[in-house]
Amino acid sequence: MRICVFGAASPTIDAKYITEVEKLGAEMARRGHTLVFGGGGNGLMGAAARGVRSEGGKIIGVIPSFFNDEHVEAICDFCDELIYTETMRERKQIMEDRADAFIVVPGGIGTFEEFFEVLTLKQLCRHNKPIALYNINGYYDELNAVMEQAIKKNFIRENCTRLYELSEDPDAILKYVETPVGENRTVRELKDG
Repeated sequence: MRICVFGAASPTIDAKYITEVEKLGAEMARRGHTLVFGGGGNGLMGAAARGVRSEGGKIIGVIPSFFNDEHVEAICDFCDELIYTETMRERKQIMEDRADAFIVVPGGIGTFEEFFEVLTLKQLCRHNKPIALYNINGYYDELNAVMEQAIKKNFIRENCTRLYELSEDPDAILKYVETPVGENRTVRELKDG
């Protein structure tokens, strides 16, 4: 299975997050999964790649050319395949297309945007791939509270929260994404409109 990991690229992240994501990457490789990710060498992107590499797993990185040209962030230099794109939009499309499942580890606005894009596409029945939020140290507790408020105020339908899994347990996260997904629902079941 090809698992896309979305996460922070910042090199200033607390080591507790780095350690947990490296462990997740190592376990992905032990289970025979390939990593698809944004190609960054720092932060949680780099941690996922190092973990996968430590167990001999395959790594596919996707990164815009301007990241290299303008020194936006460090690029992972040990990907088995490194795909350069012209735009961020093209980068996300390739990662989404190459992935069989998505794991979202802690991150900033880019990570939030990636999560909400794949969630929106799933809600609109454009894909039926598993999506999991790895809630390391309660990182996504507030995001979960925002989702619950939006449901209470009728901006989001409650079954939207069934489109993804939120867990602090890496084994539960991997079991969730490895479990075959049921039949795709209809847009009407998942979204008002």
